[in-house]
Amino acid sequence: MMKKRKILIPLFTLAIIFPSATNVFADPLKPAPVKSVEFIGMEAPNSVLEKSKMYSEASVLVTYNDGNQKTIPLEYKSLLQPGDTINGKIVGAAYDASGKIITNAEGQPIISSAPDSNTLLSVNGKSGKLYMVNHYESFPGNSIGNMPEAMFLNTVEQNKKTGELTVTDISPIDFSSYGGIWTPCAGSLSPWNTHLGSEEYEPDTKAHEANPEKSSVTQFARNYYQDDKILGNPYMYGYVPEVSINPNGTAKAVKHFSMGRLSFENVKVAPDNRTVYYGDDGSYTMAFMYVADKEKDLSAGTLYAAKWIQKNDQNGGSADLEWIKLGHATDAEIKNLAENLTFSDIFETAENAEFGEKNGFERVKTAGRDEWLKVKPGMEKAAAFLESRRYGALQGATSEFNKMETVEMNVADNKMYMTMSNISGGMEANSNDPVDDIQVSKVKAGGVYEMSLTDSQKDRAGEKIDSDYVANEMTGLVFGEDLASKDAAGNTANPEKIASPDNIAYSEKMRTLFIAEDGKMHHNNYGWSYNVDTKKLSRIISAPNGGEVTGIQAIDDLNGFTYLMAGSQGPGNVGYLDGLPSLADKPKK
Repeated sequence: MMKKRKILIPLFTLAIIFPSATNVFADPLKPAPVKSVEFIGMEAPNSVLEKSKMYSEASVLVTYNDGNQKTIPLEYKSLLQPGDTINGKIVGAAYDASGKIITNAEGQPIISSAPDSNTLLSVNGKSGKLYMVNHYESFPGNSIGNMPEAMFLNTVEQNKKTGELTVTDISPIDFSSYGGIWTPCAGSLSPWNTHLGSEEYEPDTKAHEANPEKSSVTQFARNYYQDDKILGNPYMYGYVPEVSINPNGTAKAVKHFSMGRLSFENVKVAPDNRTVYYGDDGSYTMAFMYVADKEKDLSAGTLYAAKWIQKNDQNGGSADLEWIKLGHATDAEIKNLAENLTFSDIFETAENAEFGEKNGFERVKTAGRDEWLKVKPGMEKAAAFLESRRYGALQGATSEFNKMETVEMNVADNKMYMTMSNISGGMEANSNDPVDDIQVSKVKAGGVYEMSLTDSQKDRAGEKIDSDYVANEMTGLVFGEDLASKDAAGNTANPEKIASPDNIAYSEKMRTLFIAEDGKMHHNNYGWSYNVDTKKLSRIISAPNGGEVTGIQAIDDLNGFTYLMAGSQGPGNVGYLDGLPSLADKPKK
C-alpha cells in the first residue's frame, strides 16, 4: 500500500477514487469479477475541525464472485479552488462578452465561490483526452442574475497508475451568441458524450417589463456587455445549454430553446437518446418531459407537462402521471420569438379576481406568482416555449411541486429518480390555491422519488407519445425525517437520514444512488450512498459547516478507475489528500 499523505489544501472539487470494479481488481491470469459493492458509512462530524472541513472516513467493501472480499477506504483529492491560477487563467472568474475578466471597483477580478456541476469525460474513448466541464452558479455580493455567470472547460490529465487527476488548463466557455449564461446549476453527461447544463431561476418577464431599468436582467446585461445603457432581454435565459468538446480541446455551446423555458436544475436523457426529463427548481414548479425528433439531437422536439393524479399521501405520496402536450418547436424558431417578443405580446393579464372571472381569464400559480392570465390569439407556441410553466398551468398541468431538484436515470430498472429537497408548500393540501392536485404529508427534510418508465403511452388528448420511456407513475423512494425540535447537535432533521437532498447521481454497476445535501436541517451537509437493492443508506462525505455538497457525478470506469466527482459551495474550507490504493493490490486468494 502506498504511504498515506496529508496535505492541507483548500478543497473545491472532490474526487473519491477507488479502482474500477470492471478490470482493476481482477488478476488478468485469474479473473475474479466483482459480485457486489457495499458502502460502509462514516459517523457525523463531532469536533470543530471536522465540522469545518470536507472529508470522508467512509469505505467500500468489495465482494468478488470467488468469495474474496476487500475493504477500500474512500480517498479524495482537491482539483481546483476558486481564485487559483492555472496556465495563467483564474479559476472561477467572471468574463464579459468580449472574453475579458470582469473586475470590481478596486480593479480586482470578480471570482465565484459557488462551483457546481462537474462533468468529467473522455474525448475519443479510452485513448482520448480528458476534459471536465464545471459551472459557477453565483458570485459573492450579487443576487441571482446580476453578474454574468461562468461555465469552464478544464483540461484534465490522469495518472494511469494511481488514478489521480490534475487540471492542466482552463478556459471559459463562450456564450456570447446567447447573451451569456444565466445561473448555471446542475448538469449531466448525455449518452452521446456532451455536457447538458442548466439555467436556474429564469427571470420573471412580467416583472422585467414593468421596470426594465431596475431589472436584474438589465444589470446582468450591463455587466456582460460592459455597457451601462443597454436593457436586458429576459427571454434569452432559462434554457438547457449543451456543450460539445472537440478532440483539439475547443468547446461549442448552444442553448436549446425548443426544450422550453423554466428554472432548470438539470436534465437527464433516457436510453433512447431522445426522451428527456427535467428538474424544475423553486416553489410551485412543474414536471416536464421532452421527446426529440431525432436521436442525439435536442434542437427540435415536443414538450409535455405532467398532471399529478394522486393515489396516496404518505411517505411523500404517490401518483399516476398524465402528460399534456404543450407543443412542438425547433430551437431556431423559439430563439427568434425570444429575441422579438415581450410578456405583454404573449399574455393579457387581469389585476383582480373579479375582473378576471368575468372576462375569461384563468387563475394560475407558478413560481410563487398568483396571476390571472389569458394567452393572446396566435401566441400559443410562444407561451408554451417561452413561458412553459405559466402555459402548462393554463393547460391543466400540475404546478405545485416544491424545490424539485435533479433527475437521474437507472437504465437497468427503467426508472427515473427525482429529488424534492423540501416537501411542503404547494405539495401540501392548500384549499386557497387555484388547483390542489398534490396533497401529501409534509416532510421539510425532503426526499427522492422514483418514476417508472414504460412504452405505448398516450397523452391527455389521446395521442400516442412517440417514446418508449414515458413516466406513468411516481412514488417515494427514500426520505428524510423532521425532528419535533432541534437536537443537541443543532439538527432539525434526523442526522442518520437524508435532509434537503439536491444533486443525485447513479452508478449502474454499483446499483447505488448518490445523494448530496443542500440545506440547513443538518448541522453539516452530507453526501450519501443508497443501494437500490438493499436499501442501505450510508453517509460518505461531510461538507464544511455552511457549505453544500454539490456537483456530483458517478463514473463507473474511466481507464480502470471509478470516480465520484463532487464539490462544495459555501465558506472557504480545507481538505487533505490521502494516498490511493496501488493498482498492484489484488484480492488475496
